[in-house]
Amino acid sequence: MSLLLSVPAAARRPVMQPVVGRVLQLVKETHDTFTLNIEAPPGDPVSSFRPGQFSMLYVHGVGELPISISGDPERHDYLTYTIRSVGQVTYQLVTRQPGECIGLRGPFGTAWPLTEARGKSLLIVAGGIGLAPLRPAIYHVLRHRGDYNRLVVLYGGRSPRDLLYRKEFAAWGMLPDTQTLATVDYGGVSWRGHVGVVTAMFRHVRMQPDETVAMLCGPEIMMRYAGRELESRGIPASRIFLSMERNMKCAVGFCGHCQLGPYFVCRDGPVFPFTRIKPYLDLYEL
Repeated sequence: MSLLLSVPAAARRPVMQPVVGRVLQLVKETHDTFTLNIEAPPGDPVSSFRPGQFSMLYVHGVGELPISISGDPERHDYLTYTIRSVGQVTYQLVTRQPGECIGLRGPFGTAWPLTEARGKSLLIVAGGIGLAPLRPAIYHVLRHRGDYNRLVVLYGGRSPRDLLYRKEFAAWGMLPDTQTLATVDYGGVSWRGHVGVVTAMFRHVRMQPDETVAMLCGPEIMMRYAGRELESRGIPASRIFLSMERNMKCAVGFCGHCQLGPYFVCRDGPVFPFTRIKPYLDLYEL
């Protein structure tokens, strides 16, 4: 038997060919953001991913978009995606009903350095929908709690109604050796939490810089200032990681839509060490 024939059919599927996923559940997170649970074909590689990776989601006749996987990496019966409705494709995705199908490709991209972070504390900094790509890393740490030290999650949003996973976020903060803090730009009269940019919450966190790994995802301006602030607090740039977002079309570095300096975000990212991406965060045209 040849080597090719000995490989399962699913593993030989061309990377550009989507498989059919069936919508199991749609959960409204905020006024414009929804979480989809999608059942993939059993045993297909599309259902196995590492925290930080993304899939390409395809709606027939409408288009295809890269969406970060936001569920538990150790669950293979379905995939989870948190999607903000901001255009025609995302609208079609978040209006799918249970039982309807969409196309899936992936997983693609680099992952959060969770293996390298073992034995260290983790500082997770998220802005807006940037908490979604970080949630699988949080799930991993909580499943393997003995492999890591302190876990701190800092989360910023525009307003209280824009914050994702609010009940889950609160539950994380009740766990041992775990701290969660949320802040908003505009709180309103009923908000009792922090108000201001997420970097302002660094003063409320006590961590040892020489044994901390930081993971950031959110608006680029937030990540730029957060990365600089973390460096000033003693965390080496080599232990700060960012997840970048660009307009991806092929997901494998062919089309060039997601080029960032010398990198293709779909192939070389989306997770980058701060040391590699820092020079390009200050360039307006990028």
